[in-house]
Amino acid sequence: MNNESISSNSQTDWQRLDAMTDREIDLSDCPEVTPGLFAKAVVRLGVGHDSSRVPVTVYLDRDLLEWLESRGQRSEQQINQLLRECMESQS
Repeated sequence: MNNESISSNSQTDWQRLDAMTDREIDLSDCPEVTPGLFAKAVVRLGVGHDSSRVPVTVYLDRDLLEWLESRGQRSEQQINQLLRECMESQS
C-alpha cells in the first residue's frame, strides 16, 4: 500500500488501517448482500485487457453513434466487430 498522502490535508491514520483485520472494518452502512440482490444482478462480460488492442480517438457522425448505442452493446465493441468483419470480407 502506498502510504504517501495525495493531499497535504490527509488525516488518515495509515498505520492503524494497515493493522486492521477484516473483522474490524465497520460495514454498518453497507447494504446486506442477499440472494435477492444477486437475483437482480446483471452479468457484463468485459473485453478485458488485450495487448493487441490500441486506444484511439475516432470522430463519428451523431446518427452512427446513436444507431450503435441503440443496439445495446458497447459502441467500441461493435465498431471493432464491424470493422473486423469488413476487413475479413476484403481479404
